Amino acid sequence: MMKISAKTICIALGVLAATWAAAQQGPGQNSAKPKLYNTAKQKLLEGKQVFSYTQSKFDIAGNCEAAKHYDYTWYEMQHSTLEFRDIEAMIAACPHAGATPMIRLPDAQEMRIQHATDIGVLGIIVPTVDDVDRAREAAKWARYPPVARRSAGGGQYNSIWGINGINYRQTINDNMLVVIMIETPTGVANAYDIASVPGVDVVIIGNNDLSSFSGFPQNDDRYQAMITKVHDDTLRAGKIFGQANSIYYKDHPLSKDAKFFQNGPSNDGWVPPPGRGGRGANPTAPPPGEDGPVVPAGRGRGGGR
Repeated sequence: MMKISAKTICIALGVLAATWAAAQQGPGQNSAKPKLYNTAKQKLLEGKQVFSYTQSKFDIAGNCEAAKHYDYTWYEMQHSTLEFRDIEAMIAACPHAGATPMIRLPDAQEMRIQHATDIGVLGIIVPTVDDVDRAREAAKWARYPPVARRSAGGGQYNSIWGINGINYRQTINDNMLVVIMIETPTGVANAYDIASVPGVDVVIIGNNDLSSFSGFPQNDDRYQAMITKVHDDTLRAGKIFGQANSIYYKDHPLSKDAKFFQNGPSNDGWVPPPGRGGRGANPTAPPPGEDGPVVPAGRGRGGGR
């Protein structure tokens, strides 16, 4: 009878254990997850801040120039006359210029969210969310089954993002970014429940409207307590926190945790020319019409709905 040494047995058991572990993991689980084509979301997941250019008018040349310099484009549909066909054309003109296309919609209706995703946006921003119902609606229509209820339809999304071997249908759920805006005391009260909704990725303060709805200026301690509560609730729910007013990206107690902003500095120092975005030499200025009362340095100033 052939004798088997204890050393041989140990080696064999080690090989069997390694084989079993690999089988449990399944194919591809040892490799790093591929980076997202939603580059703004990728930066957020890496713990970095992201900033936008606000596009409120149909301007293909201006949009494509700005897209070279920012993390994402904030296409404005709540407070502008832009239509889906306008944004569709602007996205199609330069989809890979740099900025991730996102739309602030007027509401969380299925029709609007499906239109937005079909024209190729990689993120939606839903304003004035007061409760979990509106947050659930936003999340429900932004992604495909099994996690949500976006339906399959036509549009330019696949020709833009389903390229270079990428399967759009299998990857878009991971790349989609759902941003919820809290802008009222009711929303503040419900912030934890709102942030906890599956499919909500980011919760941001609509700074000027929160001041308007609450009656507190942004330098009031009661206002600061509200945004601190939303910050705490958002992080407790495991989601990303931000503020629409990009003046808060630094020199504020919550700046280190605030990651998502409307407007703000470009990635390369580029400044929008006057008349485009309304900011000129001040990259953190809010869009026209969204200015609020000035508050002391370090606490930010109005704007950024």
